[in-house]
Order: sequence, then structure tokens, then C-alpha cells
Amino acid sequence: MINFFLLILIYSGIYALMAIGQNIITGYGGMLSLCQAGFFAIGSYTTAILATKLGWSFWATLPAAAILSALFGLLIGLPTLRLKGDYLAIATLGFGEIVRNVLNNWDSLTNGPMGIQKIPMPDLFGFVINPYRKYAFLVMVILFVVIAYLLFQRLARSRMGRALAAVREDEIAAQSMGINITKYKVYAFVLGASVAGIAGSLQAVFSLSVTPGTYTFMVSVMVLCMVVLGGMGNFKAAILGTFIIQLISYFPQLTGLSSVIPPQFKQILFGLILVVMMIWRPQGLLGREERTYGGSTERKGGKR
Repeated sequence: MINFFLLILIYSGIYALMAIGQNIITGYGGMLSLCQAGFFAIGSYTTAILATKLGWSFWATLPAAAILSALFGLLIGLPTLRLKGDYLAIATLGFGEIVRNVLNNWDSLTNGPMGIQKIPMPDLFGFVINPYRKYAFLVMVILFVVIAYLLFQRLARSRMGRALAAVREDEIAAQSMGINITKYKVYAFVLGASVAGIAGSLQAVFSLSVTPGTYTFMVSVMVLCMVVLGGMGNFKAAILGTFIIQLISYFPQLTGLSSVIPPQFKQILFGLILVVMMIWRPQGLLGREERTYGGSTERKGGKR
């Protein structure tokens, strides 16, 4: 049971990184994106290919995964940011499905549906971080989450964070104040994609294998649920929402009811969470985080 709970914590940390990236795109930029699974897959396969075919270490593949995912974030961001709402969601959903299908059919590079196996374990100063001995791997994942949280918290308090918040609230007003809307939206996409790529890299070395079937549309929906459940525009809330969703995902196994509760129940539950939160508590469990600028405190729904 302890090992199983450690597994939940590790996956919570990996998905928390994706939720932090989703939060900067949706919670701060106000863009409904459904392609985190695509960036997640790019990060995983970058690490898997570089490690198995070129012999790179995990730490060398990590920046490559982040940069390549950020590049694809730029490529998807530039042509689609003229879209809004449902149209943007459909476009980003299409990108995620394109990535999965390319990985599924590019046999010479990705080994197709069979995926890539026997990914080397990460090591640090001669110490192998064995995913089968979960304590060390959990510490590594927590460190990544803490670093990402601190960096994005700092970003949210910066000029860029204030600009994204202004764009989210009213694009016309933000543009009239001299904010380059397209530039900041692209920045949000690039940052959100890069941190999802890092999460994918961690996923690859934790499972020691990658297959296209892991990176489905439901992964993007689950990450969006995490952000909505915790509270958009709040990084602590995104991490809390991730942990709750992961507990819900593994609830049948934790309670021994996996033979009674079908696997499809999880998908129904995610959709139900989105509907319930949007109707009764659209601000999420913790709500939008307060920000203090020049002595005034900004809250969700007004200023104090």
C-alpha cells in the first residue's frame, strides 16, 4: 500500500508540472487549450529517443525536451491565437491528436505502436535514481515541482504576469493600454509547453518506456480538470487539484473496487467535475490567488 501511495504522489508531481503549465495558459492567459498531452508526448519521446538511440543522459535530454516542446508551443501558438474560446480549444485538440498519430505511425523513429522500451534510469553523481525504489524518484519529482512553482509564482508577479492577467480580463482594454496581446499569449503557450515537456521527460524515465497510447485526449482533459478544480490563476490550487484528481483516478485500486468500478468511470467523473465546478464554484476550491501591486490587493471579482 505504501508503494502504491508513493506511485500516486509521483504521478501527482508529474501531472502537477503539466497543471502549472496549463495554468499559465488558461488561468493567466485566458486561453482554453487542450494540447498539453501533445507537449507531454513530445517531451517523453525526446528523452526516450535521445537516451536510447544516442546514449544521452537524462539530464542532457531534459533541456532538449523542454526546448523542443517550447518550439512546438510557438508553432501552434502563432497561427491559432487569432482563435478564441471553442475554436481555440478545437484547434489545440487537433494538434494533440496530430502529435499522437505521428508518434503512432513514424515507425523508423518512434517504433510506432510498440513504443520505445528500456529507457536508461537517471543518475546523479554516480547515484542511480531507480524508479522501482520510489523514494528517491519522489524526491526528484518534488524538487522539480517546487522549482517550477517558485519560478512561475515569480513570473505571475512580474510585468508579464500582470500583462497576461489584463489580457485575460479584457483584451481590448489591455491592447488600449499598450500591451502586445499576441506576444504575451505566445509567451504563455511557450512556457506552458516547455514545463509539460519536462513533465514528459520525467514520465519517460519513471516508466522506462513510452507508447503513443499514453498521450490521449483524456490526458489534456484531466490536466484541465486539475486546474479548474483547484482554481484558475492559482499555482498552489493547481497542485492541490492535481493531487485530488490523482486520488480520484486511483480510487478503485485504493478501495479494492477495481473489479466493480469500470475504467470508463474515471472519464465520466472528470466531465462531471468540470460541469459541477463551472456551475457551483467556477473560481475553484481555492479561487484565484491574491496579488499585491503597489499597496493594493487584487482579488477574484474585484480589488481591495
